[in-house]
Amino acid sequence: MTTTSSYHDPVLLRESVDALGIIKDGVYVDATMGGGGHTREILRRLGSEGTLFGFDQDEEAGKNAPVDERFTWVRHNYRYMKRFLRFYDRLPVHGILADLGVSSHQFDEGDRGFSIRFDGPLDMRMNQEAGLTAADIVNRYSQEELVRVLREYGEIRNAWELAKRLIATRGQAPFTTTAGLRETVLPFAERGNESQYLARLFQSLRIEVNDELGALKEMLEQAADVLAPGGKLVVIAYHSLEDRLVKNFIAHGKFEGEAAKDIYGNVAQVPFAAATRKPVEPNEEEIARNPRARSAKMRIAVKQ
Repeated sequence: MTTTSSYHDPVLLRESVDALGIIKDGVYVDATMGGGGHTREILRRLGSEGTLFGFDQDEEAGKNAPVDERFTWVRHNYRYMKRFLRFYDRLPVHGILADLGVSSHQFDEGDRGFSIRFDGPLDMRMNQEAGLTAADIVNRYSQEELVRVLREYGEIRNAWELAKRLIATRGQAPFTTTAGLRETVLPFAERGNESQYLARLFQSLRIEVNDELGALKEMLEQAADVLAPGGKLVVIAYHSLEDRLVKNFIAHGKFEGEAAKDIYGNVAQVPFAAATRKPVEPNEEEIARNPRARSAKMRIAVKQ
C-alpha cells in the first residue's frame, strides 16, 4: 500500500484543518483526498458521531482511504459533490476542504505523464476512464486551439510560435511521450528557465485534459449550496488561475467582475465572507521540508 507520506506531503495541514473549526458531530468534505493526509487529521478531530466524505477521481487515491465507519470515499470528481451528498442524505455540511493541484506521487511517477523529469505516455488524466489525453491535445487541436490552451492555462508568451512548431512536428510523427514533447519544446524556452517553461506547458495541458478550472467553478458554486450557515470553506491553490477564481468567488459571489447590484445600486449579498484579509501561506520551515508548498495560498471563507 502506498503510504500517505510517500504519496503526498499534505500542505498547510494543521492550518487548514484548524480553519475548518471541527465540530465533533459535524459533517465534513475532503474534496481532494489524494494521499489522505488531511482526511486523517479531520478524522482525528471528529467525534464518534461525526461524518467525513472524501472525493477523488483517481483510483490510486483509494489505496489511501482510511478504514473508518465515519468515512466514505467517493471515487468521483468534486464537481459532483452536491449530487453525492444529497444521495447519502448528508446535507447540509459544516466544512469543505479542497487542496487543489497534483499530488507529489503523481509528479514523481512518470507513467501518468504529469512529470517534467521522467519520461512517460502523454496522458495526464486524473481519471483514467476519461477520454481526452494530453496526446489528443497536441496531436489533434488546431493552432488556434493550442494557442488558447497555452496562453490561458500556461501563460506562455510565445504560444503562437510554439503551437506552430507542435503542428509541424506532429505532421512527421505524432507525439506519444513526454520526452518527445520536451525535446520539441525546449528550444522555445528562455535559457536558464527551461524547467519553469516546461512546468507551465505541462500545467496548461493538464488543466485542459481534466477541465480543472471548470470543475473548480462548479465545486465553489455547490459549496455555497451545501454548506450550513457558519460553515467553513477552505481552499488551497497553487497557481494564480485557481487562486483568482477562489478569491473572486469569495469576495463577489462570481468569478469575474464585481458583485451584482440591485436597481438602487446596493450590492447583493454574496454567499461567503472572507475569514482572512490575505491568503495563508506556508512558513519557511514547511517550505524547507516540502519545497512544493512554496506556491500554496490558502483562502478561508464562512457561509453567510
